[in-house]
Amino acid sequence: MTTVATIIPHSRPAIDQEDLRATAEVLCSGQISQGPWVKRFEGGMAGFFSLQGGVAVSSGTAALELALRALRIGAGDEVIMPSYVCPAPWLATQRVGAEARLVDIDLNTFNIDPLAACQAVTNKTRAIIVPHLFGLPADLTALERIGIPLIEDCAQTLGVSEQGRPVGTVGRLTVCSFYATKLLCAGEGGMVLSNEGALLERVRLLREYDGAATLDPSSFNLKLTDLHAALGLSQLARLAAFHERRRFLAAAYRTTLSSKAAVCPSVPPGRTHGYYRFVIRLPHVQTDPEGLMSLISRLEQQGIHCRKPVFRPLHRYLDQSGFPNSDEADRTALSIPLYPDLTDDEVRQIQQSLVQVLS
Repeated sequence: MTTVATIIPHSRPAIDQEDLRATAEVLCSGQISQGPWVKRFEGGMAGFFSLQGGVAVSSGTAALELALRALRIGAGDEVIMPSYVCPAPWLATQRVGAEARLVDIDLNTFNIDPLAACQAVTNKTRAIIVPHLFGLPADLTALERIGIPLIEDCAQTLGVSEQGRPVGTVGRLTVCSFYATKLLCAGEGGMVLSNEGALLERVRLLREYDGAATLDPSSFNLKLTDLHAALGLSQLARLAAFHERRRFLAAAYRTTLSSKAAVCPSVPPGRTHGYYRFVIRLPHVQTDPEGLMSLISRLEQQGIHCRKPVFRPLHRYLDQSGFPNSDEADRTALSIPLYPDLTDDEVRQIQQSLVQVLS
């Protein structure tokens, strides 16, 4: 039972007066559905990545599916992805009729293991979905060498780099999510970005059927609204400030946990971290099936809402085996609150609770 009056949530969007002004402007305009704000948001995100263009859609999952369809991936094809990730990549792959080939992760980074991905390649492999988990880029340099088209999933990682290259600029296609608690909040929504105009045009044609010259049964209604786009564009203007606050909070947590039985987030040479999540590993709890959940419960009793960063690895849903690093992450990884709207008082409360619970 919770012993405090209020709970510090695991996630919380950072909404300010500029966000309210932008959304109010859309509401007052009478143009709420897809319109000029969506076009501006697409341009703003393309400029942020220095890519040719972007196509805004209704969610990150929709963006993944349309990216696969733009590459003409379907029945008989295979798509490689890590098991330790949310269901969205697997769901998108199923919806286009392809087969998902799951691989293990690098336990130090929580990202897809390039060697495992390379070993999973067959003559049916058409793409590798590369989620950059928790704010840290995957090893794009090693993944590029495999020679399979990459779809970068930047739902949790914006504004960081790998070997001097901005994440999101390496794959043939990049997808983003703008869910309420993502790095950049639009409430809901997603986007597909690329330097290839032909791929972007395919995504646009798939996104909507209104005004099409012919009836195409593969077209959808996956548009983003101007209301969401206005909020996203307003947030984009503050993304640098969000990153600065996240880095400050991460440094504070590292100091607190330096002498505790916790493995703090790794930042390999040549990569920068955006700290979408501050995910620690607690190796000492892995031998106790209730260890992690018991610790989460104890923190909640002190008013701190922590979570497992991935609810369940994909291979667990599918009754597959052979994913030791994903299994260990599932048993030992804990995500503690870290977001720009976290107050200094809340940070101190979290630090004190972590010290007490992990002592």
